[in-house]
Amino acid sequence: MAEAGIVCIIGAGAAGLVTAQILLKDGFDVQIITRDKSVGGVWARERIYPGLNLNNVHGEFRFSSLFMPPPSKAEESGGRLTGDDLCAYMETFANMFLDGKIRFETEVLGIRRSPSGSWFVTTEDRRSADQQVLEFSRIVLCTGGCSNPNIPGYLSPVEAEKSRFRGLVFHSTKFRDHLDALLQKEKPAVPGESVDGGSIVVVGGGKSAQDIAACLTNFGRKVAVVFETTDAILAVSSPLPDFIRKSRFLGILSPHIELKTRLERFLHTTWLGSKIVHFIWDKITSSSLDVYSVPKNSPLRNAHSMFWGIRTNDEGAYRANSFHGLVSSGKIELVAPARVQGFGDDGRSLTLNNGKILPADVVILATGYTSSWTNIFDDETAAELGISRHPPLMKVADTWNYTSLNNPPSSRPDNEQWASSIYRGIVPAKNLDKRDFAINGAVFTTNNGYAFEVTAHWISSYFLRDNMRLPSSAEEALASAERNSAWMRKRFPDMLLWVNESYSSGLAFWTWPQLVDELLEDMRLPSMRSGGNWLTWPFKVIDLKEIANVGDQRRLRRMPHQENLNLKED
Repeated sequence: MAEAGIVCIIGAGAAGLVTAQILLKDGFDVQIITRDKSVGGVWARERIYPGLNLNNVHGEFRFSSLFMPPPSKAEESGGRLTGDDLCAYMETFANMFLDGKIRFETEVLGIRRSPSGSWFVTTEDRRSADQQVLEFSRIVLCTGGCSNPNIPGYLSPVEAEKSRFRGLVFHSTKFRDHLDALLQKEKPAVPGESVDGGSIVVVGGGKSAQDIAACLTNFGRKVAVVFETTDAILAVSSPLPDFIRKSRFLGILSPHIELKTRLERFLHTTWLGSKIVHFIWDKITSSSLDVYSVPKNSPLRNAHSMFWGIRTNDEGAYRANSFHGLVSSGKIELVAPARVQGFGDDGRSLTLNNGKILPADVVILATGYTSSWTNIFDDETAAELGISRHPPLMKVADTWNYTSLNNPPSSRPDNEQWASSIYRGIVPAKNLDKRDFAINGAVFTTNNGYAFEVTAHWISSYFLRDNMRLPSSAEEALASAERNSAWMRKRFPDMLLWVNESYSSGLAFWTWPQLVDELLEDMRLPSMRSGGNWLTWPFKVIDLKEIANVGDQRRLRRMPHQENLNLKED
């Protein structure tokens, strides 16, 4: 068993890496456990592939302690970092700050509390299959929500075998593993050949489906994509200025659970403000589609709402080799709106809900993810922590009477909705007072670097028992978490079935600036750090330099508090 005083961080993606760095700076000893061969999580070396680009503007995945080089292939990527760029950044960060602190190729089989109150973590070495039980004083769960594939039973490899399907079937998480063999198996399409049924069929309309379809098409392969609804896109003919894309501008156009400024209250609680909000979002949506000359009858317009949803891909500047560029030029076939129902009787096709048969030699399932938490907690531990999602206890009703939220899209029935008991998306409410368990990376935002880093500081303050703004009891924390879940159902009526529980503890998509302000205020530190006056503050560029001194500020606040504690003890 390892020394019990060590903090165990599970996951070596962006959230896990920055959490480890902040905890180390604050005097904790840490050990990161990852089942991967390298750092990066979704962006690990073994997962990236040609043409994979970030869905974020440059800088939204970096940390304040390490400069991020500009995109290496800006013209090809629309000004976005490539998968290789971000992978290299994560590797550099780990080498600089976390040398010797990461245990690779180690699967976490289970987490449970020990009789003494510490944590037992059961692991298995993926190379030797040796199992070990390690003991830690605290746990930070940084496994994210994009690691465990969701594979519908009727499209699983097992079902494919039963149906005598002769092609290859795998989930998008295994795309890099299969890419080389797939390119050998599927020869390039004949130039000039019509695209009327893909040899390779990608099932799904999200970012993974789009990236994979674009990658294979750029390799000259014949691809069809089947979906009912696809992601919205944010695209521009030339890059947006920083005062629009890297400021609070889009955040204040999206209502937050609390409206703390006059401008936000005007935009979301008045008739005129609501008209302005929806006019701007409708204009952003239509102009993004116009960048790629998407026809009015195109299935690409059957997309999630940019205002009402969290499925928006920021494509940046126009790229002819992107998914939308390739669709516009007729190089990718869209089979939509449609849903795959199963494998055909001939062993070489898929059946669709519209009665059609789609030829397929390879089926790639970009069908989302299940929770990364489910298999590592037994029922007793999950119940004790309160980490699992549950049917909602609080009705949405008219709790937030925002004018901008009038006329929402149809929501799911109550019996299909879910609620989370994770306070702030960071601490299971039932475990609040123990201060020995936290989560980073379970809140969905568009600026992961900034949000993960501030969350890491919050977790460190929480573990150090700093004088924070916290609920007075577990019951109060539960009520707050329940209220936040009700807000998510109000704000994103049709989204909670898509996100899994390890990725639905909080949804602060465009409103990440408001989220991090709340976390800073919890630590009793200054918020709205980008500054500006009453007129300019919405357009001030948010820069990571603003939070580079958060650790020092926390330590200064802690000193008089610690002195007072010492006086009381004396």
